[in-house]
Amino acid sequence: MNFPDHLIGLRYLTKQDLDNIFKLTEFYKQKIVSRKPLERILSTKSVINLFFEDSTRTRTSFELAEKKLGMDSVNFSATGSSLSKGESLLDTIKNIEAMKFDYIVVRHSVPGIANYMTQHTTSRIINAGDGTNEHPTQGLLDIYTLKENFGSLKNLNVCIVGNISHSRVALSNIFGLKKLEANVSVCGPFSFIPKNIEGLGVNVYTDINEAIKKNDVMNILRVQLERNAGSLLPSVNEFNKYYGVTKDRLKLNPKIKILHPGPMNINVEIDYHTSVSDNSLIFEQVTNGVAVKCALFHLMNDKKIS
Repeated sequence: MNFPDHLIGLRYLTKQDLDNIFKLTEFYKQKIVSRKPLERILSTKSVINLFFEDSTRTRTSFELAEKKLGMDSVNFSATGSSLSKGESLLDTIKNIEAMKFDYIVVRHSVPGIANYMTQHTTSRIINAGDGTNEHPTQGLLDIYTLKENFGSLKNLNVCIVGNISHSRVALSNIFGLKKLEANVSVCGPFSFIPKNIEGLGVNVYTDINEAIKKNDVMNILRVQLERNAGSLLPSVNEFNKYYGVTKDRLKLNPKIKILHPGPMNINVEIDYHTSVSDNSLIFEQVTNGVAVKCALFHLMNDKKIS
């Protein structure tokens, strides 16, 4: 099967690539939910999880997928590494390259780091989030969750809400959803909407109530205070007042489905009731994250299912 050597971003994948990923994701999802053991098809492969930023869901789901497929995995954290002693990032990459890992999963605050690593290693690179650029595995699990619930995504109305300008999740969702012919929009205060985002083929809402009424799905993004997003707002309470997705606002469209990549800021961009309501697909996303990563490793290794 012809599949890219690296997963850098959804902008680089074709519709056929997405279809192949989702077909295998369904296979792995069934196995995971039924708690059936997986064939350890990657028992001869090694992987390093190279996380320069904190993570819970992404890192844990990668680790679990790797173990389920039988990989030898090593976890790296910038804290406590030689980076704290003055080693350059390039020297760190070169040392990791010398260890001859088959795969490198990388998460970093600098946009483009995953692509940079393809030029300095012979390992296959999976981008687990690079700055404000892309987060392709999150985009894939979000989109797969929608396919599970809606089937075809053609003409499905999906609105990405909140901190668009700081979000790598937003871009991956936009690129992937557009390739599957969904109608994509964004909603948030002007300070959170990138200039010329309409050039990506998305519409812009400034009224959260209108967005809820006119869409089938709200993918709610966290206000990323650690990326200085808070400085663009008068207060998080005001953001919640004008853009928070709440129990009362769900009444505007009782059938709307809710996604959130996590972690959630409860009572900022979303309230607790919404996060656990029948509208919410948030915990399905987490389960699907493991299945998506199993599918990716499988495809990148070009193995057949027995």
